Amino acid sequence: MPVRENPIPFELAVARGRALRELPPTERPRERLQLRGAAGLTAAELIALLWGSGTAGRSAVDVATDAIARFDGLSGLARAGTLELETVPGIGEARAGQLQAAFELGRRLLADWPAGRWSIRSPRDVADRLVLQMGRLEREELRVVILNTKNAVLRVVTAYQGNVSASLVRVGELFRDAVRLDAAGIILVHNHPSGDPTPSPDDLHLTAEALAAGRLLDIDLLDHLVIGHDAYVSLRDRGVSFDRPGPRTPAAA
Repeated sequence: MPVRENPIPFELAVARGRALRELPPTERPRERLQLRGAAGLTAAELIALLWGSGTAGRSAVDVATDAIARFDGLSGLARAGTLELETVPGIGEARAGQLQAAFELGRRLLADWPAGRWSIRSPRDVADRLVLQMGRLEREELRVVILNTKNAVLRVVTAYQGNVSASLVRVGELFRDAVRLDAAGIILVHNHPSGDPTPSPDDLHLTAEALAAGRLLDIDLLDHLVIGHDAYVSLRDRGVSFDRPGPRTPAAA
């Protein structure tokens, strides 16, 4: 399709709410994707590509721009539920579902990051990966980061969903996959949906039980991280001793 003479600037077209087909071809998200690649597109353009079309009198870029502004950026948009998303004009149930599916794929990609490229040297190495995934979950999850002798991540498994309580968690389950993988150590990670990562007495009790079980299985519990909204607490950093009594001292998590 030939380019029109004196095309309307992209920003002006967005402000006027024109449909994508009214934009010059070089300013349409699909054509810009072919020219620049996905990294060259704005967040609003990427969302517009996901949706494929806008609404009456408004382009998909318009609607996406409004949604990003309404929730103070992509991170807020990623945390929004279906009912919240549907408050944005132009986003119905189907578009809200598409957005949530796309963000969930991103979270799972992070969880599936090649293990060989992820080595643990400090609690921050774990938090950088998992705070984004777990910090805004609406219910508690307990995950187990399984490590080899060089503190490289072999696997991250979700051990429990729901109420992560020392009275409900079977400690042996926390080590099941670690035993199968002949792992050297594990790190426990769980979230507080309240957003406050302050460890509870239950968290400390679970940690003590897991430490005892790990010593029996010869698999070191290296740390227990509690994740809140965009924050975390490492029980090792808080002074809880994870060192094995006797001559053997595991690598610090």
